[in-house]
Amino acid sequence: MSEVATMPAVGGKLTADAPLAPLVWFKSGGNAQWLFEPADAGDLCAFLKELEPDVPVMALGLGSNMIVRDGGVPGVVVRLGKPFAKVEQLDPVTLRCGGGASGILVSSSARDAGIRGLEFLRSIPGTVGGFVRMNGGAYGRETCEILVECDIVLRSGECRTLSVEELGYSYRHSDLPPQAVVLSATFRGAPGEPDAIQEEMDRIASSREESQPLRTRTGGSTFKNPTGHKAWALIDAAGCRGLTHGDAQVSEKHCNFLLNLGNATSAQIEELGEEVRRRVVERTNIQLEWEIQRIGDFD
Repeated sequence: MSEVATMPAVGGKLTADAPLAPLVWFKSGGNAQWLFEPADAGDLCAFLKELEPDVPVMALGLGSNMIVRDGGVPGVVVRLGKPFAKVEQLDPVTLRCGGGASGILVSSSARDAGIRGLEFLRSIPGTVGGFVRMNGGAYGRETCEILVECDIVLRSGECRTLSVEELGYSYRHSDLPPQAVVLSATFRGAPGEPDAIQEEMDRIASSREESQPLRTRTGGSTFKNPTGHKAWALIDAAGCRGLTHGDAQVSEKHCNFLLNLGNATSAQIEELGEEVRRRVVERTNIQLEWEIQRIGDFD
């Protein structure tokens, strides 16, 4: 990766040539040229304002829906830690959630506050920032249905608040500006009974346990569902269940999940995904679109 000029002073932690494999679910891939863990929103805004404008910036959440390529990621990877993982109740049915808060924390906080409608976040292995960017969804619900607005910092360091309408949501897509980092999001549900909310969360957790390869090195749902189809069914029909490439494998439990069985490189995982896409097109003439974000440079 190319050299980056002198970096701005920070209040948080700035690490050069930082390994990303330990931070992503696949446990593969190269290093970040710089990994920045800001102390707070002011630290992040000041850093981005001073950072040379041609240096790329990207946010990293829990690393669940991501392939980090083996050549690493140029520029700055921003990782929002504990200072961005707080959940605050604004009114009886509204929560403001930090961009680094997990789906489990948000849904549990909603349960404790007697707010229903956020249970589906329990099943998405990511953070609020990722939900907002990708219109994260599961079990028939999507982020756009509960989002009121979000606070972001642009690549320039400018802070803005965007309404749900301004984000131009569609299936697994938003118009969030490139390189923007989500600082927080405001979610609104409806009044509910904590016991009933917990019951729904338990149902979702049980369904996920039965159908998905949890506790494995995976990236979650790999491909978007084409209109009128389920990606897993197309993959299965194309004969890809259990298909391997090196230590990369199409899950036998859920065909829309790729696995790292041990020592797969990111290249092998991505190549396996491309082979799945090729076989599905060959059999069905349907082009699967990647849902997993693939970032960084090839070797």
